[in-house]
Amino acid sequence: MKRQTDTFKISRVAIALLLSLSCYCVFPQINAQVTDTKKEHSPKRATIYSAVLPGLGQAYNQKYWKIPIVYAGFGALYYFIHTNGKEYRQFRDAFNIVASGDTLNFPTNSYILRYNANLDQLRAGRNYYRRNLELSYIITGALYILQIIDANVDAHLHDFDISDDLSLSIEPYFPDQPLYAIKPVAGISIKLKL
Repeated sequence: MKRQTDTFKISRVAIALLLSLSCYCVFPQINAQVTDTKKEHSPKRATIYSAVLPGLGQAYNQKYWKIPIVYAGFGALYYFIHTNGKEYRQFRDAFNIVASGDTLNFPTNSYILRYNANLDQLRAGRNYYRRNLELSYIITGALYILQIIDANVDAHLHDFDISDDLSLSIEPYFPDQPLYAIKPVAGISIKLKL
């Protein structure tokens, strides 16, 4: 009976030792997997996301406050494109009707009546709104490119460490004078700790 209990104790100790060694071998592997799976922040990915859908690169960079600014800019530019396009088409149609001398369509276009069929005023209005329409398209393209650049630069600076221990010290500087120096030399030492 004693022999069975001794065997039972030895087997329990062997199982406990085996379990402790297996846990000891498993834990470093789990920790290694956790540190290896940390995703690196990719500027290329932020740029592609922002090019595919404006604002998505800012979301990837976790700068969510920039997304409403991007879409407010595009919304305002859409308004200007829509308004300038509508006015341009109205002036263009009125100018074409007056220039061709089509008297049947005079009453259907309110711009002809408003400007008394004056070709110079209709031409000036047409050119003004065409220029504003083209400028709105150019600014929209610039905003699109700017938000892509912003996402790229922000992604490059995502892991940049900004320490609270930034200091600048200005101190007087007195170098060791060599034996052959005639006059003592003094200066200012500026040290920047990053």
